[in-house]
Amino acid sequence: MQRRRAVILGLGATGAAVAFMLGVGAWRTRDRQRGNALLPLPVGDMDWDLTDHRGQPVRPLDWVGRPVMAFFGFTWCPDVCPTTLSDISLWLEELGPDADRLVVALITVDPDRDTPEALADYVSNFDPRIIGLTGSAEQVEKAAADFRVKYARVPRDDGDYTMDHTAGVFLFHPDGRFASIIDFHEDRRFAVPKIRRTLS
Repeated sequence: MQRRRAVILGLGATGAAVAFMLGVGAWRTRDRQRGNALLPLPVGDMDWDLTDHRGQPVRPLDWVGRPVMAFFGFTWCPDVCPTTLSDISLWLEELGPDADRLVVALITVDPDRDTPEALADYVSNFDPRIIGLTGSAEQVEKAAADFRVKYARVPRDDGDYTMDHTAGVFLFHPDGRFASIIDFHEDRRFAVPKIRRTLS
């Protein structure tokens, strides 16, 4: 837990470089998806089953009728994930009471390490309205496919591994239609207006 908090609070120069590369990758991925019309499915058309950080089952139909803000990441992420979740926490604060209408979820791409207990510890560092979701490798793969998210396990020289993944916050209208994405490198001034447009 102490190591994870240190990672969350200490984003160094190496982390910034990795964040830059992942952000550029996400931008290119998004452009390719637009060209191929590979947008996320409407929430009501998704078909995944995951477990939240409290151990409760969650399905897409649980979200229909509420605006959704979803992000894929993992608890051992050194930079992009804690930065994005910190941003999301600030956006929720700026939204005021309207933020309570949103479903806000971090969906792990590292189910081997991200148990509900690990996610509970991790999301406790951010806004309490953010839920963490995990499942089996197959369940996570299905959720990622519905969101059109790419991820891959990347071995490290020390025998451990990290995860490469699409970086971006997905926004959906209350009726489940895909609204837009907040790209990792997008000017953060545009984030809250984008979120507000999804609320109706």
